[in-house]
Amino acid sequence: MYLRTLPQRASKPRAVGTAMVMDKGLSLREANDLMETAGHLIDFVKLGFGTSLFTNHVKEKVKIYQQGGAKVYVGGTLFEAFVVRGQLEDYRKFIDHLDLDAVEISDGSIYIDHSEKCNYIRLFSADRMVLSEVGAKDAEVVYEAATWIAEMQAELQAGSSFVIAEARESGTVGIYESSGKADTSLIHDILKAIPGNKIIWEAPLKSQQVYFIKLLGFDVNLGNIAPNDIIPLETLRMGLRGDTFFDFLPEELQKFRIPK
Repeated sequence: MYLRTLPQRASKPRAVGTAMVMDKGLSLREANDLMETAGHLIDFVKLGFGTSLFTNHVKEKVKIYQQGGAKVYVGGTLFEAFVVRGQLEDYRKFIDHLDLDAVEISDGSIYIDHSEKCNYIRLFSADRMVLSEVGAKDAEVVYEAATWIAEMQAELQAGSSFVIAEARESGTVGIYESSGKADTSLIHDILKAIPGNKIIWEAPLKSQQVYFIKLLGFDVNLGNIAPNDIIPLETLRMGLRGDTFFDFLPEELQKFRIPK
């Protein structure tokens, strides 16, 4: 690296500073280009919501991502679509067919008793990495901080490797207000009880990525990143964009800040 004093990022596979990219229907060529250009920055790829059912050559695409060192899973909404129809075994057959090495367990669209959700986590964690999502996709469904904390704790105990803080791909629900602004009170309450390195914060918008990098540092886990945003996100982590330029510079270089 040509520049000195850049933050020291862990190399893959890593447990902190992870990035989850959302694929909403990329072609094989686009997936290959993405991994060729930025695969070293991508830890997880989520095949968003139900797109994996309608994407040609999806199994081959999964292999491209996995060969680039990313774990792949289908969106939690698809899990819920199988569960609500009483087709859990068909869901298992589908993810087995795709050779997925991770699974997302969520209850953002349908009601699932939380003890039952934890049972699903235990079931799938026997042979795959589980990421479980907390929070509703409906903005009118409001979770108290105590509920977020209790569910995250229980899901980690049940076998989730990471808990995902819901925001949808719009970044306007869950841990965010309808404007996309972070619900800082909720986020700080969660961090008092849950280890930050066990949470993947969905942050599809640049302002949200900046917020979490400033709050938790360059090694924060972030999700729902658009494919075209994964390299720009890395520049934010490294302090090579105006928003975080001075956040990771040593003290002796802070004198170069432009006076306000």
